Amino acid sequence: MTISGALSPIGEVAADIEPAEDDGARTLGDRVYGQLLDAIMTGEIPLGAKIREIELAQRFGVSRGPLREAIRRLEERRIVVRTAHVGARVNELTSQALLELFYVREAMEGMAARLASERMSDREIAELGALLEHHAEVVERSDIYEQPSSDRDFHYLIAKGARNDLIEGLLCRDLYQLLRIYRFKHSAQPGRAQRALLEHQRIAGAIADRDGDLSEILMRRHIRAARLNLEKLINEGRATAAPGTETSGRLT
Repeated sequence: MTISGALSPIGEVAADIEPAEDDGARTLGDRVYGQLLDAIMTGEIPLGAKIREIELAQRFGVSRGPLREAIRRLEERRIVVRTAHVGARVNELTSQALLELFYVREAMEGMAARLASERMSDREIAELGALLEHHAEVVERSDIYEQPSSDRDFHYLIAKGARNDLIEGLLCRDLYQLLRIYRFKHSAQPGRAQRALLEHQRIAGAIADRDGDLSEILMRRHIRAARLNLEKLINEGRATAAPGTETSGRLT
């Protein structure tokens, strides 16, 4: 089964994916990359769609050189794939490939949590706690645990706090972005928002206690639960890509 369909806007721009740069510092290639990525993430270029170089070059007002460089960068992140007789197109993950991403997440985020417990500063840990206090207020009001996709994302803060450039790059610039371009519509899971928040609070508590073993165990358990839940929904035919769903795109 393929996870496919239209994408809904997620409010992300290139600055959320790579370090922000002012317009003067950004190259033409950077700007084209950001425009192309934004077109994919907002659904203007849907999942599985062919990347039409001539049309896009005209649209962005550039030659095909900077556009091809942007496409190459998206290929490196698997947001765009190239196939024989078709050329470059937006990646359309199968359900199995999507689930495999969660196996990678479990291993990498578990280690990130362990390292964060050793390397995060007291100030960063306090910021993590403040973020969860805000999330608790949101859940209490709406029973929806929706997180932004920038620096205030719980998982993103932990990946940054691990102080490991490779882990941070693979998670924040690659894996998370692949997950976020896929939107899932499914039946509401009663109590899932509260459970996810509680799991996050326990992980943050273990990090604050500087307990690396427990931090890794809790994070791996948390990601595993998310994978099993998604697998169940896919098997029941209740998880499909769809626009405009409040329960979609989370990293919980």
